[in-house]
Amino acid sequence: MRFLRWLIGVIVVVGIGVGIYMLTPVRGPARDVTLVGDATRGAYLIRLGGCVTCHTDPNNKDAVLAGSQSAGLKTPFGTFYPPNITSSKTDGIGNWSLTQFASALSDGEGPQGHLYPAFPYDSYTLMSDQEVSDLYAALQATPPIDTPSTPHAVGFPFNQRFLMAGWKHLFFKPERFVADASHSDAWNRGKYIVFGPGHCVTCHSPRNALGGIEAGRQLSGNPGDGPGGKAPSLLTADLTKHEYDVPSLASVLTDGFTPAMDSLGHAMGEVIDDETSQWTDADRTAVAVYLLDGK
Repeated sequence: MRFLRWLIGVIVVVGIGVGIYMLTPVRGPARDVTLVGDATRGAYLIRLGGCVTCHTDPNNKDAVLAGSQSAGLKTPFGTFYPPNITSSKTDGIGNWSLTQFASALSDGEGPQGHLYPAFPYDSYTLMSDQEVSDLYAALQATPPIDTPSTPHAVGFPFNQRFLMAGWKHLFFKPERFVADASHSDAWNRGKYIVFGPGHCVTCHSPRNALGGIEAGRQLSGNPGDGPGGKAPSLLTADLTKHEYDVPSLASVLTDGFTPAMDSLGHAMGEVIDDETSQWTDADRTAVAVYLLDGK
């Protein structure tokens, strides 16, 4: 009996310890929030980061970045509606400080608490301090649109934001991008975009039962149960099977036409219209260089 009480005590203590650990915030290196942002550079980051595609309602394209009220991201956990991120002080992020903004992008924490990973902070965390300041400056310079954000349609227990702390311990690693000196500048830039602000990895990777990207299967395609719905593999072998080379892959990011002269539509069509077609030629080529490098 004494041993049983001891064993129960150990289990309780360990359980409490694990629970406390899993609910503690997961935070990366401190951001330098003294940097002055450049709104012009930030305006490009808005397009590079796909902000317009997600945070603009497809049925109200004039209200740029005012949130998607009619079309959310459908997942097995519920539907997430991208919020208003204009400079509106009532409905957007006009009252957010740079510190709060940096925390959202870097650590997945906003004024409302833990953010759901439908917002790809696990990719934005790779951005540099200067880029975060530039993006903040650009968003604060947007016209304020006082349109309330649509609440997420997420049921219990997933509507309990504090549980996201445990998810982060399992699947989130806040860090900054580090270039690989053994590869070219173009390759490194491409990898940075794919895993960082462009967050290609977010939509083009399969998810496990808890919504984390399956280990070892990044960019191998998504059958349709993750953010953005069904997305094809971006692995080199699969891209070359469809006759992509660097020029044609960079080209499809410009106009949506594949080597077989099919036209990409649906979610990817919006990404091309609002995002990749407005990247520089150098960035589109860099992504192609990285993706076709044998992974």
